[in-house]
Amino acid sequence: MSIAREVPVLKTERLLLRGAEASDFEDSAAMWGDPDVVKFIGGQTRGRQDAWFTLCRMRGMWDVVGYGNWVVCDRSTGQFLGEVGLANFMRGLKPDISDFPEAGWAYARHAHGKGYATEALQAVLDWADEALKANRIVCIIDPEHIASQRVAEKCGFRFVMMTKYRDSDVQLLERQMPSQT
Repeated sequence: MSIAREVPVLKTERLLLRGAEASDFEDSAAMWGDPDVVKFIGGQTRGRQDAWFTLCRMRGMWDVVGYGNWVVCDRSTGQFLGEVGLANFMRGLKPDISDFPEAGWAYARHAHGKGYATEALQAVLDWADEALKANRIVCIIDPEHIASQRVAEKCGFRFVMMTKYRDSDVQLLERQMPSQT
């Protein structure tokens, strides 16, 4: 049984978050092909086919688990900035995080250092608090990726432990659902 869900459109003061479309492919492929972008996300650029699979996975996750990723655009110009969202990658980490939505984000180089990641991730988390009511959301971050650590911290994530993913050390962080008052 499918739990297909329409990708909701989220808006912030500066950003539009929407479902991925085929027309996003060139921008997405350029982002994933940039060594600076992937330096702390596995360290390997993605070829065009893998970038295409990533774009398709962004949409497909919504049908399979009821949440997924968004393309992030500048709200005033429509320019592609990056990708943000939640996923279940069945990573096989210890401890197993498969039961929890995993937050992730990546931005084109031209979008770095402008606060877009924090703004978009907060919009996603606000959506998740309302729509998913997930008690816990997790993320993994390369211990040398200071910028992503700051984004996670600003959005309420806290360090849980160091673990391994594909033979690399990663930090496991979590965010508990805010108390309903």
